[in-house]
Amino acid sequence: MVAGALVVLGACSSGGTAAPAQDHHGGFGYDVSAAVAEMGQPDHPVAGPQGRDPQFVVECPFSHALPDDPIVYPGQAGASHLHNFFGNTSADADSTLASLSAAGTTCEQQLDRASYWAPALIDPSGQPVTPEKSTAYYRAGEGIDPTAVQPFPAGLVMIAGDMTATEAQPLSVTSWTCGASAGRSSTIPTCPPDRGVRMIVTFPDCWDGAHLDSADHRSHVAYSSGGECPDGFAVSVPQLTFSVAYPLTGDPTGYVLASGGELTGHADFVNAWDEQKLATEVASCLHRGVVCGVTSGRV
Repeated sequence: MVAGALVVLGACSSGGTAAPAQDHHGGFGYDVSAAVAEMGQPDHPVAGPQGRDPQFVVECPFSHALPDDPIVYPGQAGASHLHNFFGNTSADADSTLASLSAAGTTCEQQLDRASYWAPALIDPSGQPVTPEKSTAYYRAGEGIDPTAVQPFPAGLVMIAGDMTATEAQPLSVTSWTCGASAGRSSTIPTCPPDRGVRMIVTFPDCWDGAHLDSADHRSHVAYSSGGECPDGFAVSVPQLTFSVAYPLTGDPTGYVLASGGELTGHADFVNAWDEQKLATEVASCLHRGVVCGVTSGRV
């Protein structure tokens, strides 16, 4: 990776920027299996608020809003619909991996300098709603062996959901809920006073192992199915489920996403985690079958 470039975020006629070669330990720069061996195995999985699926969780308050999209419209400030940015405090149309890695973050885990963004929610008067927070859940994909999951390579970009959707998207990709409720809807629900609206977007969990981006910003990653990654996407990476919480309860009539309507939910991610810290989280939580809960750099 060239330090000053964010994996060529524009059109990539060659299919995207190549990633570092996989090393002989099965990881990308870090020996995750050695870290697991050093820590040892827990006696049993530790249950947490999200159940017993091995995971680690990062909470990232709202950072800023801009009509920018560093993946789809790199270098074109103001070219996008309005996005809410979480995590990295410097993210804008001109972001690079180097600039993100050198910036601060709103995340409780201060070594998570990744940038997460999603379309702004607009109220009936046309004003954007300031989100309460975002929560990033990192797990293995359904049925995937957690010990096979490798950390994201530095600079990996992903988009999940369809900003042009005119029909309901699969609930497994994009949905709305009330609080942490398991009930999911394709449209904004009417939520009780104690459980505000959340938008949930789930990213692909399989990577081609070669490219950090692709011409359509999607073809280098894929979703697993039946506990297996599809052909051509042999590397299991953490499945990122991204939740945005809004201070909206009651009747949601008239609320829309900046990308249009209620059905266009989507989110974007650029990996600027500290590489060693991300590898440690994968090793200590996913590989050891542990529910780590919220990871914080302040504890």
